[in-house]
Amino acid sequence: MNDTNNEVKIVTYESQYKEAFKALNEEWIKTFFVMEASDYKLLDHPEEEILNKGGHIAFALLDGEAVGTCALVKTEDSPLIFELSKMAVSPKAQGKKLGYLLGNALVEKARELKAEKVFLVTNSILVPAIKLYEKLGFIHTPVSNAEYDRADVQMELIFS
Repeated sequence: MNDTNNEVKIVTYESQYKEAFKALNEEWIKTFFVMEASDYKLLDHPEEEILNKGGHIAFALLDGEAVGTCALVKTEDSPLIFELSKMAVSPKAQGKKLGYLLGNALVEKARELKAEKVFLVTNSILVPAIKLYEKLGFIHTPVSNAEYDRADVQMELIFS
């Protein structure tokens, strides 16, 4: 996937992007909320906590720089269920539809892997994010067992 107008590329995780994964997420979380234990667990150990457990991480590169990221965290094997998590786009790269490109790439990855569904949790103050998830096909569901104190919205996308 390559948007030549802005020289945007969506790429999969490589260890050279580990610090960007944490920095991008920490930047937006601290803008609106406080970092929680569940944040540090994933952001400090993406290989162990996401990739080695069957998850995936994507990055949006703009002119070679990681300016956005999103993770697909496996939560169940049978049926296969993922959480769309840790989506962050640098303020300097917002407005370029990177969130949509990242979200769409990971939704397609989950579909390719024959997942039954992808869910996410977010917060009602993040209206642009909620609109983005709706555009990706997510529907609102009751919040259940959210790992984050800030989570007051839950959405899911069920593959038929």
